[in-house]
Amino acid sequence: MNKNIFKYDDMKRSEHMAVRNNVGWYFWTHQLMEVTGPDVVPFLDYLYTGNIASLAVGRDRYTTMLNEQGEIIDDVVIMRVGEDTYWVSTLYATKADDWWYFHQGDFDVEWNEITEDWQMLAVQGPKSKAVIEALCDNSVEDQKFFEIRDNVINGIPVKINRGGYTGEKWGYEIYMAPDDLEAIETLVDAEVVRNGGKRVTEFQIMAWTLPTEAGIFYMRDLAHTNPVEVGLDKNIKWDKDFIGKEALLKVKEKGPAREMVGFEVLDDDYYIRSKQYGGPGEAVFIDSEEEEVGRVSKLVYSYVKEVNNGYILAKKGALKVGDRIKIHGHDCVITEKNWLN
Repeated sequence: MNKNIFKYDDMKRSEHMAVRNNVGWYFWTHQLMEVTGPDVVPFLDYLYTGNIASLAVGRDRYTTMLNEQGEIIDDVVIMRVGEDTYWVSTLYATKADDWWYFHQGDFDVEWNEITEDWQMLAVQGPKSKAVIEALCDNSVEDQKFFEIRDNVINGIPVKINRGGYTGEKWGYEIYMAPDDLEAIETLVDAEVVRNGGKRVTEFQIMAWTLPTEAGIFYMRDLAHTNPVEVGLDKNIKWDKDFIGKEALLKVKEKGPAREMVGFEVLDDDYYIRSKQYGGPGEAVFIDSEEEEVGRVSKLVYSYVKEVNNGYILAKKGALKVGDRIKIHGHDCVITEKNWLN
């Protein structure tokens, strides 16, 4: 039996619960691409499934990029930071660069990776608004979710984006020049501590436990899936052309063959392989080991609910909420995908 690497780790627990109960901050710079030019809107609208044309200056949108088969090859946040200037926040800038170049065609656009020009600190949790309000010259009192604004911290120009990857209602991202990172870190840390919070240092908390608990996917969870089967189709603008639309319409009309479901492992300690560590993930069977109905995509721990939680990519309708199953000999139950509701 493998000892649970999450449940008994006091540091992971304290960092996770700092975000849920008070406030936590961490260094987390996604790769950034800046896109400009006369055709920037139709170009991005063609590459991504969301409605880019309606995005106002200073607003963000979460969306997906598909291949011709309708499979997700990236999920990103697109920020309109100027009249004709957009930032694309991604974990795969090289992939984006190659894909955009291949599909540029006659679109009159230019793009550059600007990751080295900006650093980002995430400040997340119920007290994050109080932290940002105390730090910034200009109030964020009326700043909306997925809105990015210029601001100033202790004389240092920054961009403040309200958003994040934790499922928290109150969360912010501070973008600054690399030379200003140390100064901003010092100020943020002091204000977070004053509000009863702490720095988050564990990657598995930033990228795995906090997002999964809120039903948010990591790109590895989405590999070789389409938006319909993982529930990301609600933000698709169907009345425009985009790469993968024809294939995705067929899935929509026929109905998806698979779906992402939540599950919990009822044993405290377990050995179940999940896709987050590489490989296809543990096979899931029902009734007998003759019919495979899915694979474990993610398995972590919910410190709020005190359960081992994760996702299974399963055949549509094969696993329903409340079903009891065994995975690699461990008792499990099928659940919803969000453990904060």
